[in-house]
Amino acid sequence: MRYSLIASLLSLILLAGCSSSRTQQHNGGIIIDRKGVDLIAYQADLDECKAYANQVNTGDKVAKGTASGAVLGGVLGAVVGNSSTAQKGAGAGAITGGVRGYSQGEKEKQRVVRNCLKGRGYRVLN
Repeated sequence: MRYSLIASLLSLILLAGCSSSRTQQHNGGIIIDRKGVDLIAYQADLDECKAYANQVNTGDKVAKGTASGAVLGGVLGAVVGNSSTAQKGAGAGAITGGVRGYSQGEKEKQRVVRNCLKGRGYRVLN
């Protein structure tokens, strides 16, 4: 069980590392009103805003979520069952917490890009 937990943690860390390249390739579903917008200038602003968003430490959020999920899952498993149940609960909690941390990091990146674009005068529609 211990090795599968370590493998799960490493997988989550690798997943978090992929997030910055995914965010750079896509605008995260952000929609702006393009009427009267110079699209070349917009693309430059979008690239700069994405650079700011990449400062969000998604890996740190994954690590914190994984740790807190493991603790909570382990405690719940210990209350409900035995040490084996506690280990399984810790593993499940770690994975769930890591995924939640990753999701929070990605949402924060989108928020940064939106706020940045709004600050530069774009009308962000979503």
